[in-house]
Amino acid sequence: MIPSPSPLSRRRFCQSAAAAGAGLLAASLSAQEAGERPAACKDVKVLHPRDRVPVGLIVDDSTCLVNLNKFAIPQFDHVYAGQRKEYQRDWKSWPSEIPDAFVRKFGEWSAEHGVKGKYSIIPYPACVGRLDRQLPGWSQGELERSIELVRTLMLPNWDIHPEMLTHTRVIDLKTGQPYQEFTTKYMENWDWTTGRSADEIAAYMSYALTILKNIGLPCEGVTTPGGFGNKARPQLAQASFESVRSVFKADVPHYFRDLFDKGDASVAPVVQNVRDLTTNDPQCVVSMIGCTGDWTGGWDNTEPEGVDKFITADLQAGRMVDVITRGEPALMVCHWTGIWWNGEERGFQILQEVRKRLHARFDNLLWMKLSALARYWAAREGTTITTAEGAVQFRAPWACPDFTVEFPLPAGRSVRLDGKPLEEAASLAKLKAGAWTRRGENAVVCFDLPRGTSRLTT
Repeated sequence: MIPSPSPLSRRRFCQSAAAAGAGLLAASLSAQEAGERPAACKDVKVLHPRDRVPVGLIVDDSTCLVNLNKFAIPQFDHVYAGQRKEYQRDWKSWPSEIPDAFVRKFGEWSAEHGVKGKYSIIPYPACVGRLDRQLPGWSQGELERSIELVRTLMLPNWDIHPEMLTHTRVIDLKTGQPYQEFTTKYMENWDWTTGRSADEIAAYMSYALTILKNIGLPCEGVTTPGGFGNKARPQLAQASFESVRSVFKADVPHYFRDLFDKGDASVAPVVQNVRDLTTNDPQCVVSMIGCTGDWTGGWDNTEPEGVDKFITADLQAGRMVDVITRGEPALMVCHWTGIWWNGEERGFQILQEVRKRLHARFDNLLWMKLSALARYWAAREGTTITTAEGAVQFRAPWACPDFTVEFPLPAGRSVRLDGKPLEEAASLAKLKAGAWTRRGENAVVCFDLPRGTSRLTT
């Protein structure tokens, strides 16, 4: 996501949020419709999955082959008639392509080390060409092989998101071409969403999602480019739900719009628009929150701020340490263009060291795709939990792997799920789905929560 210089760009919004703390967060996110929630059960605590802290990596501005920033910067510069210093870059000297060899290198590294998260595929990158039709400058064979690489290598560990259609100019859905007006009003990064209805925004998102569906890339969420949706937040949330549900039938749609890179404001997912929990069609959408700035080189190949911003060499400080030690999910944010950094791979080197330091400091991390984390948060907030006669009963609107709860367990008893005994793990470190372990006078139980009713007995 390329930050815009508008008054509420992602970067500036995050800085303001950090300064204002939870107050601004409440005004910006929590003020949106939360929807239904079941009554809390005071005897049962829902923990993080497997009682570990979720972590993930959000990769913005990625697509097939196209080095997005080279083609985006001159379009941004044109909108501002050469008056913005940040767009005065030697973009002509930059390579046009981020090669698939680097996609393979990154994908194999992430698979080897268990790194998971979200990887954007911009469907019509900077108006260069549609991925489901033709990408001028590359052969059809090159394009097809690039898409297949994403499909086979990236999908197992990464959610795929459209970052709208072009990440630059707005496309007229009637013609499939950019609007003739070349102003902020018709740039995805800036003002197009202002004053738009949820249905209008959903139609635009659906167009982008359909291109990815056409090339065999499933999506459960979307990413906003720059300032997209900043002044239309309720509409953005509803549009994200409507578009992802209609194109891909996802039952827990999510979207990435905001990050908070400092301060005490919560960076936990925000479950919105929850309704019809007790029906056959429960509904919600989850806003995923990043917890770092892009300190790996940025969308525009600026000098990286480096590893220490995430976690210091002595492993004692840094934004990731702050968020993980307070027990919240920690989603790092970076840009594909900065990870590759015109072939120097500066951002990639930073990410490799960040991962190494994180696992040297913490032994309780769980890398997750955004869709898995969104589902977990929806389940923990939407599941009705009650206790009666030594049993814990669940009524879940959404199934959820690795659902983990803690409750008192008298000595000498074990745990069953719907009458079937669960394995007793030797320690919390050994906890997995279908197992339980003791923590003091309590049981910590991890199981694959089915949709509908289920029951733990002791």
